[in-house]
Formats: sequence, C-alpha cells, structure tokens
Amino acid sequence: MSDREMSEDEARKDEAAPRLTTSATPIGSTLADLLRTAAAPDLTEDFALAILKRADLPPEVIELLAKNVTALKSRKVKIAMASHPKTPRHVSVPLARQFYTFDLMKVALSPTVPADVKVAVDDVLISRLKTVTIGERLTLGRRASGRVAAALLLDVETIGSKIIDAKIAARGTRVMQAALENPRLTEALVINSVLRSGSSAALVQAVARHTKWSCRREIRAALLRTEHLSLARALEFSREIPIPLLHELLAASRLPVQIKDQLLREGQASSPPSKRLREV
Repeated sequence: MSDREMSEDEARKDEAAPRLTTSATPIGSTLADLLRTAAAPDLTEDFALAILKRADLPPEVIELLAKNVTALKSRKVKIAMASHPKTPRHVSVPLARQFYTFDLMKVALSPTVPADVKVAVDDVLISRLKTVTIGERLTLGRRASGRVAAALLLDVETIGSKIIDAKIAARGTRVMQAALENPRLTEALVINSVLRSGSSAALVQAVARHTKWSCRREIRAALLRTEHLSLARALEFSREIPIPLLHELLAASRLPVQIKDQLLREGQASSPPSKRLREV
C-alpha cells in the first residue's frame, strides 16, 4: 500500500471518529480550549457532562461553566458540577441549595465530593427535614449519611411531642427505626442523640431494645445517663459495669433516684465480698 493510500485511509478514519464539539467549537484538551468551550453559549448538556467527567478539570473551567446559562438549565449538569472534586465550595454549595431532596443525598454520598462540601450539603438537607414527606423520611433514614440519620432521630422526637394521631405516631416510629438501621450511622452519633437534653423516651427505648446498638458497652453507659431508661434495662446494662464506674455514671445520670439506688444496691450485692471490702 502506498503512502498516499495510507494517508487517505487514516484521513477517513479520522473523519469517522467522534468529536466532542458544540455546533461551532471543538472541545480540545488545552486550558484555552476548555475555557472557550465552557463559555460557549450553545454548549449542550452532553458536552457539558463530557467536560465534567474529567477528574483533572481546572477549577477556573468549572467556574466559567457555572456561569453558562445554557448549561445550568440541565439538572444533570448542576449535579455533576456540584459533585466534581475540583469544584470550588463557593460554586458547589449555592448549587446544592437548588437541588431536590434526593439530589442532595446523592451529592452528599458521592465519593468525589470534598468532606467540607459534604457537611454543607448535609446541613442543607437537614434544614429541610420538617418539610419532606414520610416516604422521603423513610428513604433518607435508610440511605442518607449518618448525620442526616441522626438528625432524623431527633426530628422524629421533636414531632412526637406534638403528635396526637396514632397513625402519624406510628409513621414517626418507622422513620426512627429506619434511621437506626442506617449503615452509615455511627456509635458516636447514637450516643450524642440519646444524651441530648430533652431526648425522647421513644428514642431511648428504641436504642435500648435495638439488637445492634443495645449490646455496645459505650452506648449502654450512655443510656444509663438518660432519664427514660426502664428499671429492667438499667439493671441489665449495669451488671457488666464495675461498681466504681457505675458510681461515676450514676452521679451524672438523669435517672430517677429510686432507680439509681436500686442499681447501686444490686451492684453491691453482686460484687465479691473481698471487692466490697476494698471499696469500703
């Protein structure tokens, strides 16, 4: 095959190869090309998304894209922009405030989003919890971040103090149970929730009965410091705690005095005589 034939064949392949272009401008790889494309008034959704797939995209390109009115008409483009690891915080957070509930959840759970932006997006989502439906709450409880799940625990208890309808109360309990099953909920978040001043009896009892959380030593210790733990659960949880530590816990506990006294009597009675003598 001659050089002329090879060059013509390559030319045909090159012409057949797909190109990322707007109607007037090709998308190149240099910064100037990317800036020109990001500012193109006829930039389509597909090409904007193609740009945002680049992990090494310079922040200045994203900032320019964030000013492209045509590109910002696309929900997918805005989500991709907010989720990009190089998007400046002053761009991603205002964008997130425009998102629907589950779009916020998607951005907050994206592995590419910086940690500080995830916190800000979670805050936006948490601020809306009182306005979302029970169905959305259930989904958020199961799938959202641990911070959102913990906020739902507290939000349910706040609503619970105003509930008079049994059906609505049952729905609130379902949301609480869904949040407790969230795989992203941490022990520290559960402890913070039950120790909040004014934490509800329903929350304390749900955690005390939960198969996952109730068997953890630090959570049992936290539950013993609340005011709503039943005597039966308090006795169960206190049996594995040494008497000196139990004294410290109960000194900071909001449990009724009668229950505290009962726990200390049971603890003294169950400890070995030699140990009781040393404590005296």
